[in-house]
Amino acid sequence: MDPKDSGIFRLASVGSYLDALSAITDEMSLKERSNLIFLDRCLHELWGLGQNVILNWCLEGDGIALLVIPHYGVAAYSTQAQVGGAAPAADAVTGRPKQDFFQALLSGRRSLTGAQMAKVSRLLGVDSMHIALREPLKNTPAQNEIIEKMVKRYSITYVPNRGVSLFDIVGFSLLSPFEQMMQLNSLSYSLNSAQSKLLSKRIGVDFSRTTTGDGFYIWNRNLTLEGNINLYHFMQLVLADNAIAHKKAQHNNVPRLRACFHVGSSYEFHQAEGLNPTLYNYIVGDVTVELARMIERALPGQILVGDFRTEMPADRHSGTLPVDSVDFVDMATRTVGQLAGIELSGERVDAIRCYLTGPKLTNGEFTVRHIVINDKHGISRRVYNAKVNIYRHNAEPILLGIEDRVLDPDTLPADGAEPLLRPAHA
Repeated sequence: MDPKDSGIFRLASVGSYLDALSAITDEMSLKERSNLIFLDRCLHELWGLGQNVILNWCLEGDGIALLVIPHYGVAAYSTQAQVGGAAPAADAVTGRPKQDFFQALLSGRRSLTGAQMAKVSRLLGVDSMHIALREPLKNTPAQNEIIEKMVKRYSITYVPNRGVSLFDIVGFSLLSPFEQMMQLNSLSYSLNSAQSKLLSKRIGVDFSRTTTGDGFYIWNRNLTLEGNINLYHFMQLVLADNAIAHKKAQHNNVPRLRACFHVGSSYEFHQAEGLNPTLYNYIVGDVTVELARMIERALPGQILVGDFRTEMPADRHSGTLPVDSVDFVDMATRTVGQLAGIELSGERVDAIRCYLTGPKLTNGEFTVRHIVINDKHGISRRVYNAKVNIYRHNAEPILLGIEDRVLDPDTLPADGAEPLLRPAHA
């Protein structure tokens, strides 16, 4: 008996992954679905428990052509990107692909034409391999989409610009193991509650999370500007739910939080679990490093926003828009009205105001303050202090974050501050 068809293999197979994509596969025939399950098993073997990365694929004859490299080859085939100007695909000295070429390969769709596959194969010095399937693929949009998702699950994805929130439990290492468990569980509930409230307002969310040990990184799989703004609103609701729970807590089972939001690049991958890649992805990259450095200097209860200037997709089908930190929070402020009517602890929310803080000018207007912090490695970075005020019907307002007056230069948890002469919300 072919081990691929044995019941033992099925127990460790990834057929359940297709079940998770049932919205795509429901319209497929049993024969077509069986063919995709067979392909998934072939991909699983090539993946080799994480030893290899499946880079690209294309239709080929009676099956599919794949580019597969060792996991360490992702670094070995790359060289440092050329600074300034358009870099060639390969380095003139080493002959290896440039880092920016490799990142482009990891950030785009994995489906290539035959000519593109041949070019990438030549640049990497790796021959493509052919997998004969039980029947030829039909090259339909639904089938191609599921193959794309299957291949990415056995690969690494580079995301140039991704919004990520970091929630950190203050004083976590000083707690007893039981208190740590209780506070992590409380934070997890706040995350679930916030997502449920967004869904109740028909705000599309597709969040993923990974633990830092004493908190969570949260990101939206939707990489559009709207997706990142929804993530920012999600952060506000999590902090609000936590603040209410903290006031009601009679024991040390609700954490005190500090939070950061930033946009930057990351690599996305799936770890092995039970001999298979997990259904859920993990991220690491510049954005997580920046957040980790920012949270080190954040005060208890503080909300920091990183200093970013980037391009974000306006939506899933159009071009990108230039966005910086101040623009982004202004956009979040203009769209926060859609959260009105949400209930927090049984009280309806009448209004939410979110803004970046700064000193008050003599004419009564406010500016936005850049805060300059040095991390433990002596590297400086600029951040912003954020506030969120949530006004509830017939209940005390929930005031999140730290007021700017607390950030007097003599008491800053940073190494300096400078005003940015752009209007801020009072």
